[in-house]
Amino acid sequence: MKIREVHFLKSCSAVSQFPRYRHPEIAFFGRSNVGKSSLINMIMKKQRLVKTGSMPGVTKTVNFFLLNDSISLADLPGFGYAKLPHAMRKAFLPLIKKYIEGRGNLRLAFLLIDVRRVPDDAELEILSLLTGRGVPVAVTLTKCDKLSRNQRARSVAAIADALGVPRDAIFMSSAKSEEGRKELLGLIEEHASAGTGD
Repeated sequence: MKIREVHFLKSCSAVSQFPRYRHPEIAFFGRSNVGKSSLINMIMKKQRLVKTGSMPGVTKTVNFFLLNDSISLADLPGFGYAKLPHAMRKAFLPLIKKYIEGRGNLRLAFLLIDVRRVPDDAELEILSLLTGRGVPVAVTLTKCDKLSRNQRARSVAAIADALGVPRDAIFMSSAKSEEGRKELLGLIEEHASAGTGD
């Protein structure tokens, strides 16, 4: 897939603000410290497309981007970061749920998980919401450059078991080395071409 153009569209803190169009949409979900912004920037080959920060929890809204004037990208708020104020953490999940339940043009969800940790109830809840709506989910492990081959294999096995998904259905990635970029772009192209939105 060739990226001709990708640009920021808008940030939304409420469902009523979400853009209304028929472009197929690809969404990115993950914990606040999973490296979501860095991964999106890597995939799109745009260093500063999505803001990154040293403090996890920078993304407090659903941020929308437009790829090649035909594919919508949605960057969802991070969840589960313990150092965020409780009220802020509590506010994120309802917005994420409403997004999943009401976004008719959602064609694929990337569920990002740090390769060094086993997912817990937060990831399981997001996965359940997405699969319950029939949305394909690509479980994508981030920061894979930080582990050896043997360590990776053990992590993939533990994560697959925790989520109840096949090991060969998990994708490896690294924003630093650009590992996985071709495969993730291929998934975006494949699912975006499967149909237009509602």
